[in-house]
This record gives sequence, structure tokens and C-alpha cells, in this order.
Amino acid sequence: MPEPSLPSLFCFFFIFVVGDMKKDWGNKNIVRRQNVFLPIILISIFAVIVLSFVLIFSYKKFSHLINDRPSISKIKNQWEQFDYQGVYDTSSILLERNYLNNTVLMYRGYAAYYLAVSETDSTLAQSFINESIRSLRVALMDAKEKTIPQLKYMLGKAYFYKNIICSYHYYADLAVKYLEEAKALGYSSDDIPEFLGISYGQLGRHLESISRFSEALLIRESDSLLLSIAEQYYKLGQLPAAKQYLFQVTTNSDDDMLLLKGQTLLAQIYLAEENFAEAKTLFNAILEKDEYSVDANYGLGLVYEHEGDLVKARSQWRRTLRIDSTHSEAIKKVYK
Repeated sequence: MPEPSLPSLFCFFFIFVVGDMKKDWGNKNIVRRQNVFLPIILISIFAVIVLSFVLIFSYKKFSHLINDRPSISKIKNQWEQFDYQGVYDTSSILLERNYLNNTVLMYRGYAAYYLAVSETDSTLAQSFINESIRSLRVALMDAKEKTIPQLKYMLGKAYFYKNIICSYHYYADLAVKYLEEAKALGYSSDDIPEFLGISYGQLGRHLESISRFSEALLIRESDSLLLSIAEQYYKLGQLPAAKQYLFQVTTNSDDDMLLLKGQTLLAQIYLAEENFAEAKTLFNAILEKDEYSVDANYGLGLVYEHEGDLVKARSQWRRTLRIDSTHSEAIKKVYK
């Protein structure tokens, strides 16, 4: 049912009040004292109703304009609605007025991070992640004590992601720095141990990587974590420990990609142990599923070389080079 307009209400009350007054004035034989106050009361009620309508209309009109105006309140509303692009755009306007606004910088850094990780264009992703890091670092300069742990956590994640998407990987140390500082300040998040495990591994700090991956296993056991621990033990040269984790992956995993990675690493361990029969069986099993596996083709060539069949060995290495022409070890084998 449509709301009555102000003019129609005015007409209604005017007709009602004036009509009532004319009725009383025409009746000269009856004089009632209360009729003197009735028009005043009705006019007062009418005035209150009109004022209420004006206030409601004004609130609806101006609240819309206020909410649409760039402000920290608008940024917070956009953040609650997961509108990261909106947060990013609104923060750009606000930072033109005050480029050191700590709250705006914080939200901008967070929004830029989530825009980066959801971006399929690598160039745009790098632009967003760079802006995230810049905003978060500036926000840290004048941050409130209670927000510092979370800022460092997000900055560590931003460096971790930058290390993944850049063609040169020089940011693992910064990911470790800020994630460890956030953790030391009491910030807790389930993904910190896994991020640290990966970052320590990229830095060649294998024992610390294993320690962090083991922490992550206590939070969430997964085949990918087991494989990551096995890889770190393999790089340390602790082959029996690596095999223990790999057996869990290769016997229990439902993920075909993880299974192939686990089998490939296990076959390489067999090669290192000079268990050529087991290595040959595994490499052939891998090639049945993925004939373009570089590691399996090259490894099988090594097995044939050990068996004295150099024709088959060179055939496998040439196949390796057809898949990956930059494989340095295969190049040495073919052209030596």
C-alpha cells in the first residue's frame, strides 16, 4: 500500500479541522469549552506527523549520500561484504587526502593481497601484491600495538605469495621474518606452520622446514605435507626417514599428482641406494601413467646405463630432451 503524500494529509486535516470548526460556529445554542482546544490539538498532531515524514524522508535521502561517500565506514562495510575491489578503489580516494592514514593503509594492504591471489593475470597479480606489501609496510610504521601481529602475519603471507609468482625467488627470507615475528607476538593461524615449512625449504634450511611441517601435521594431516617432509629428508640425505613418509603417500593417497610425485621421489631414492630393480619397476609404472615425465625418463636411462644397455639409455635421455630441452644432465649424457 503506497505511503500517503504530504499534500493529501494536509488536505485531509484541513478539511477535518475547518469542517469541525464551522459546525461549532453554526451551532449558536451550544457552547463547549473543549471545542476551543480541539483545533489546536489536531493542528499540533498534524504538525508532528508532517515533521516525522520530513525527517524520515531526509534520513533516507541523506543517509544514502553519506554511505556512498568515500570514508572509513564505507571501507569497513565493503570489507564485511568481501568487496575487495571496492575496498581497494575507496582506499585510493582516501589516501589522496591523507596518504599516511593507518587504517586505510591496513585495509588496502589486505584487499590488495586477496585481489592478487585471485588474479589469473600474472602481471596484475604482481602489481596487487606489490601494492599490498607497500601499504602494509607503511601501515606498520604507525600501527597500534594490538594490530601489529596481524599486520606482520599478512605481510609475511604477501612475501610468501610474491616469492611464488615472481620469476626470481628472493623473498622467502622475508616471509620467514614476518611470519615468525607474528607468531612470536602471539598471532595464531593454522596456515603459518605450512607457509614457514615451505619458505624454510626454499632457503635450504631443511631441519627447520621439517620442524614447521611437523607442526602443520598436528593441525591438519595431509598427503601433501607428508610428501613435503619426505622431500626435505631426501635433501638432507636422510633416505630411510624420507622413505617412511613416502610409503604413507604412495600407499594411501587418492591424489594422482601427489602419487606420481611420491613414486618419482621414491624411485630416485632407490637409485641413490643402488636398488636398480626397484627403481626400474617404479619408473616404468610412472611412465605408464605419464609418458612425459622428465624425471622418470631420465631416471630410467640411468638404470639402463647401469645394466650396460647404452642404446636404451641414450634413447631415454633423448626422449627427456624432447620433453625438456634444457635438462642439463640429459644434455651431458647425450653429447658427452
